[in-house]
Amino acid sequence: MIEELSHAEIDALLQEQVVGRVGCHADGVTYVVPVIYAYDGEAIAVATVEGQKTRMMRANPSVCFEVDAYEGPGRWRSVIVQGTYEELGGDDARAALATLASRFAGGGPARRPGASGRETVVFRIVLGEATGRAVRRGGR
Repeated sequence: MIEELSHAEIDALLQEQVVGRVGCHADGVTYVVPVIYAYDGEAIAVATVEGQKTRMMRANPSVCFEVDAYEGPGRWRSVIVQGTYEELGGDDARAALATLASRFAGGGPARRPGASGRETVVFRIVLGEATGRAVRRGGR
């Protein structure tokens, strides 16, 4: 049976996972892309490079974010967040990069800007509605 996750369980899954998927839509095109992220309890922080997702999120800042965890046969959890894209600069970007760096020892994604020759973009997704589901057959 599919169960609803509590607010605490939603927060826990967002804290646990490392890779999430951003869904954006602009000019009749829907795009879903995986990102490495950090969650601070209010927003999802991401450092990326300039590209299709940033262009689309600037055009339409209403985005979706999804994480999931497969826990064995018949057991999984997932969270879907409706949120708002906010591009960061200055102190806000530095704070988001510090959050990412503290989560990913050794520098992680926050310390490899420009590896592709494209401009680094730091953004957050401010959480709106968040829903979570789980199936826990076979234990747990």
